[in-house]
Amino acid sequence: KKILEVKGIRETQQYLVDEVQKVYREQGVSIHDKHVEVIIRQMLRKVGVSEPGDSHYLPGQKADAREFAETNRRLVEEGKSPAEGRPELMGITKASLATDSWLSAASFQETTRVLTEAAIEGKVDGLFGLKENVIIGKLIPAGTGMPIYRQITTEAPDYEPLPFYSTDIDAEAMAAYLRDSIGVGTQEGGGDGAGEPAGEGYGTLTVVEEAPLEQTGTDE
Repeated sequence: KKILEVKGIRETQQYLVDEVQKVYREQGVSIHDKHVEVIIRQMLRKVGVSEPGDSHYLPGQKADAREFAETNRRLVEEGKSPAEGRPELMGITKASLATDSWLSAASFQETTRVLTEAAIEGKVDGLFGLKENVIIGKLIPAGTGMPIYRQITTEAPDYEPLPFYSTDIDAEAMAAYLRDSIGVGTQEGGGDGAGEPAGEGYGTLTVVEEAPLEQTGTDE
């Protein structure tokens, strides 16, 4: 926190990344900076409001950094006085509880307190994160689960449905379809005897005649 107060947020982020990487490198483990940066970004996502100005914030309130910046930008455009604040460095546990999703926070720690505050404040969970969607069994908003991909439709102008496509069929109907389409079970379509394929198409049938069994021994 001293580094944050003296040198600012960027120097603090770089210092934390270097210190975490130092521990891994001493153990011979190579890890990309981006994995550490994701965690550090969550630790520095809150701003402590010192002067609310013309905003809706209260002194001492901790606001989301992106929302705080957007609010100030809008106030400046309207010619009003922006709010003032300082970045807050939170621990991993506190950062997890400070998430916008009360479902995610309640599943982590201090469940009773989180649910009580959410009920009193009338919070609504927008289900924007991965964890809260996993909790309720909903498709996560990542990859093909993102709305931008789920709304994509495909067209196949040359598509032709199969002539026989159904799951509610009986064995006799399927056997008839196979006989008509690929010649299974018949000798039609070119087969003229033993050892030759019967029918054409996707499958073939070979007819093998069994030789009579030879009798051994003597009759009494």
